[in-house]
Amino acid sequence: MPVAATELRLVAPGLAYCDELSARFARLPAARQEVARDLAEEGSQLCHDGHVRTGVAKLRRALRAAQPRQN
Repeated sequence: MPVAATELRLVAPGLAYCDELSARFARLPAARQEVARDLAEEGSQLCHDGHVRTGVAKLRRALRAAQPRQN
């Protein structure tokens, strides 16, 4: 396979991605949990303050924290 076909391209996260993560978080039933909600709020604020990478990381942590626990 040619190198170009296997090349992985990453796009830097932007404010739209932050908004998408925030919307996904809001749809989760466990989004009301204080820890997850605080992470999401902090992540969203970081994104809007121009710290997109850090904000995305916080939003992803919030999504993981709000996922239902599997036994």
